[in-house]
Amino acid sequence: MNSRAFVADAKGISLLTATCIVIANMVGTGIFTSLGFQVGDLPSGFAIIALWAIGGLCAMCGALSYAELGAALPRSGGEYHFLREIYHPSIGFLAGWVSATVGFAAPVAIAAMPFGIYLAEIFPGTNPLLLGLGVVWITTFVLLWDLRLGSAFQIASTILKVGLIVVIIVGGLSVKGTQPISFLPVKGDGGLIVSAPFAISLYWVMYAYSGWNASTYITSELRDPTRNILLSVGVGTLLVALLYVSVNAAFLRTTPVPEMVGKQQVALIAGTHIFGAAGGKVMAAFICLGLISTVSAMMWIGPRVTVAMGEDLGVLAWLARRNLRGIPATAILAQFVIVNIMLLTATFQTVVNYVQFSLTLCSALTVFGVFVLRWRQPTLPRPYRVWGYPLTPLIFLAISGWMLWHLLANASTRGPSLLGLATIALGLVIYFLSPKTAPVRP
Repeated sequence: MNSRAFVADAKGISLLTATCIVIANMVGTGIFTSLGFQVGDLPSGFAIIALWAIGGLCAMCGALSYAELGAALPRSGGEYHFLREIYHPSIGFLAGWVSATVGFAAPVAIAAMPFGIYLAEIFPGTNPLLLGLGVVWITTFVLLWDLRLGSAFQIASTILKVGLIVVIIVGGLSVKGTQPISFLPVKGDGGLIVSAPFAISLYWVMYAYSGWNASTYITSELRDPTRNILLSVGVGTLLVALLYVSVNAAFLRTTPVPEMVGKQQVALIAGTHIFGAAGGKVMAAFICLGLISTVSAMMWIGPRVTVAMGEDLGVLAWLARRNLRGIPATAILAQFVIVNIMLLTATFQTVVNYVQFSLTLCSALTVFGVFVLRWRQPTLPRPYRVWGYPLTPLIFLAISGWMLWHLLANASTRGPSLLGLATIALGLVIYFLSPKTAPVRP
């Protein structure tokens, strides 16, 4: 493979870059923060590892299902494009509306928040909010400047992030002094796995896994998309699942559970136990660099959905404009504004609770679309068919449905979930009140 395969060029985005985008979208805030919100209700090593393994299985089933849709309906836009073609333009618009307003802007804000917190641990006295705003501003400038530069930056920062997690895993599994926790099933674990706290904890896990569908948002920009969508989402999701299960085992093996309960900085806390106080700060620095990759990936992918909406809906046509380099500058700047508003007005947990129900619902509708499209268009060319059909998409739908039910049933998550539904309803109103134009395909 020559050096041009490592960056986006006139021939499109390479498989390596696409896989890095998938990994970067997944590996980010969730793995460095969410364990603290799980260990309080699930005091079992086996239950925690099962939680992350089930999340990985769900993500893989979703990724394989999306790969079939991406190969059969090759156009950028992700859920927006899929739901538009499978169900109705209004359903596609709702998915695009969620992505454009919160689906990508919220994860950028959620990554920028702990970036500021971790960096403030290294440089005491600095303002975490200003640090978070700074990383968003700088990353946006990089992506607006040059797609080639953005691609190279994405690959380098993603490799760094994966390398950091591998170091944590090796260090955590090498420590001699361990916590009294078992990763083998014990009495009561079966009840924990089917409990409401397990289902609620799963939504934190699925947030950590979110991004497994990232390359379907840039289908039109990929080289050989019918092949590379499957490889990028499949390889990326499998690798991340292995990393997630292993790094959580390392955290639990080395760090007292009471120190992690309710804390965002679980990686810093665990890093101090694994590498010592100085080593923990060094690790915090690398986590900050890794979170830059997450911010970059989300700022790269999200505007592509907004562009697809602008191509199809006249009132949003201004969002489809590209600069002379072919970069969707207007859409990037629109998302940039939303991210800044979130950073200035919301908290970490509020943003996660708000966005997760809507994103899970859109993903479930998309995976169900595999069945609908096969029924409605059985002769449609499908360069790739999901492995294990119909079991694979059914596993994803079963886990997602169970999680959605508990998000609405649980008092602590019901309010933010209903607010997410209200955001979707607002998008529906906007769609039907907006003048339509004939679709403009790129």
